[in-house]
Amino acid sequence: MTLSFKCGRGMATAVVSRPSPFPSVPLPSKASELKQLFLPQGCHPPKPIHARALRLGLIQDSHLLYHLLASYFEAGHPSNACLLFHAADHPRNIFLWNAMIRGLVSVDRTEDAVQFYATMRRWGPSPDNFTFPLVLKACARLQFLEGGTKIHAHVIKAGHTVDVFAKTSLVSFYAKCGLLDTAQKLFEDMPVKNVVSWTSIISGYIGGGRLEEALSMFRRSLDMGLVPDGFTLVRILTTCSHLGDMETGEWIHRYAEDKGIHNNVFVATSLVNMYAKCGSMDKARAVFDKMVEKDVVSWSAMICGYSSNGLPREALELFFKMHNTNVRPDCYTMVGVLSACARLGALELGQQATQLMDARDFLMNPVLGTALIDMYAKCGSIVPAWSIFMRIMEKDLIVWNAMISGFAMTGHGKLSFGLFAQTEKLGIQPDGNTFIGLLCSCSHTGLVEDGRQYFDSISRVYCLTPRVEHYGCIVDLFCRAGLLNEAYQLINEMPMKANAVVWGAMLGGCKLHRDTKLAEHVLKKLIELEPQNSGNYVLLSNIYSITERWNDSAKLRLVMKEKGIQKTPGCSWVELKGVVHEFHVGDTSHPLSNEIYSKLDELGKKLKQRGYMPTTEVVLFDIQEEEKEHSLGHHSEKLAIAFGLISMGPDNTIRVVKNLRVCNDCHAAIKLISDITNREIVVRDNNRFHCFKDGSCSCNDYW
Repeated sequence: MTLSFKCGRGMATAVVSRPSPFPSVPLPSKASELKQLFLPQGCHPPKPIHARALRLGLIQDSHLLYHLLASYFEAGHPSNACLLFHAADHPRNIFLWNAMIRGLVSVDRTEDAVQFYATMRRWGPSPDNFTFPLVLKACARLQFLEGGTKIHAHVIKAGHTVDVFAKTSLVSFYAKCGLLDTAQKLFEDMPVKNVVSWTSIISGYIGGGRLEEALSMFRRSLDMGLVPDGFTLVRILTTCSHLGDMETGEWIHRYAEDKGIHNNVFVATSLVNMYAKCGSMDKARAVFDKMVEKDVVSWSAMICGYSSNGLPREALELFFKMHNTNVRPDCYTMVGVLSACARLGALELGQQATQLMDARDFLMNPVLGTALIDMYAKCGSIVPAWSIFMRIMEKDLIVWNAMISGFAMTGHGKLSFGLFAQTEKLGIQPDGNTFIGLLCSCSHTGLVEDGRQYFDSISRVYCLTPRVEHYGCIVDLFCRAGLLNEAYQLINEMPMKANAVVWGAMLGGCKLHRDTKLAEHVLKKLIELEPQNSGNYVLLSNIYSITERWNDSAKLRLVMKEKGIQKTPGCSWVELKGVVHEFHVGDTSHPLSNEIYSKLDELGKKLKQRGYMPTTEVVLFDIQEEEKEHSLGHHSEKLAIAFGLISMGPDNTIRVVKNLRVCNDCHAAIKLISDITNREIVVRDNNRFHCFKDGSCSCNDYW
């Protein structure tokens, strides 16, 4: 009987008849020799062996045919495998049919695999317990629920319902199709459950976002005496990472040590990732340092962990160490490195790091492209960021959001609005992050009415639900514009509980507009949410200092002392020739300290000649005016700028990053320093960019 069978793009003609049992006679010596070429030590290309088999008349040998089929799939030539299978003159047994289905699934031609199974049902041998797992895997990838349920019926008719492999595949199929209750019922009905069965149901719960239930199933498996393999532990540790459940993660760590599998590179890497995601970098580093074998994934997990936990210097130090061990960075490594450079404002260092990868990778990979845009934007170089954005091959929404946010943070509000208008014309549906960028643009530029319209359109036009971050942005906008009552009313009307970011924006507005009464009320809310955050106390202390309520300020410092709360010290970073230099208030540890302070004294005299008067109200303590002026003159950002002035050429932009907000006095002083020295100075604090040039500042931070 002749059958036209579709496989991939072409049509193949096959002669199909009832299969014969697999031959049990010994292979001819020549066929045995050809078969040896497929063993691991051989790894010969399939086409020459295929040709040799044809010349010797051995192409009908089932053993040899199986190895040729598998070899074609491994070599990435599935069409050749299909033609070879259908060209065979002798009956094809179940062994070869399964080889074809397995091969098609392995090269992700899942639709062809399902159709091949359908052809097998009609013209070939009856499927066995090895066939069903293969075709169910194809259906799961395709989310082909109708086909999978039919195969379920075939499993029942064939009498394989008690087979652990077939049943496990059904559990996995239903779980991946979102029918977790059905998967759970099938799982409970299994008379015998192995590690793969438990892993399938656990993975199903993880894939469905039911993480707590996944952990519960894992504990059940241990109670049943099952010993999980490394893959199962990796999945569970990933779940702990998503939940931020370090307690369970540590328990699994101890379990892995007891079973002697903690040194497995995949398990160890998952432990590093889990501790990093839970914010415990010391424990992550302890696991990392004990790893005998470290691959690029291990290094990336550690580097990204440092970067995301506010330790950019440590991230870059580890990256240099990785580079010295000749481990080539991948996409995730570079994202962590660029994030660290962005945090430190290390533009030159970021540019050097990107040279370790092909430039096309950044333009073809949206994740890398987004990280590079973010790095340039946070370093205040918006033109290169725009250039990368324009050259990225396929721009997804995340890339557009990165550019919109980049314009927003650098004070180019109108450009971010224009970019958003482009997304609308292109039919790109915005998400919540898009509006965070737009609202930040409004806040930075003081466009209150535009902010109202964008905030209103989130739900009214785009049918999105505003998140607490959106409320934080609009509260910040109102507070900067002096609309404190409106901002406070909005907080009280929020559909969710205000977090520390929202109340922090409110408190910042109170400081800016000197509303100490409202600030005290807001601070009580902040202390409830963040009782150990020194910034809340310091900001209120600043307000007391401005109004000369020194006794209240002293009482507040006493409360901080009793609770063991210490003020976060101001810290600024400036990059010179790929090296990041760090400065603290009153710092004298730098090798060029004498030159730096000499430069500050020189600048101080010139500032006074220009009529500059220190804004001593920002100093927290009730001390003499002369001492206050001395304290202000040695803020970390001023030290960093002085270092830049004595170390960089006159045409170089001085880029400084500060961990805290730039105070009013430093803002005024840097504006004059920029004019006196005829230098462009860019300062990024924890709030926004301040771009100083020719005695002016492009930011609207103090309108």
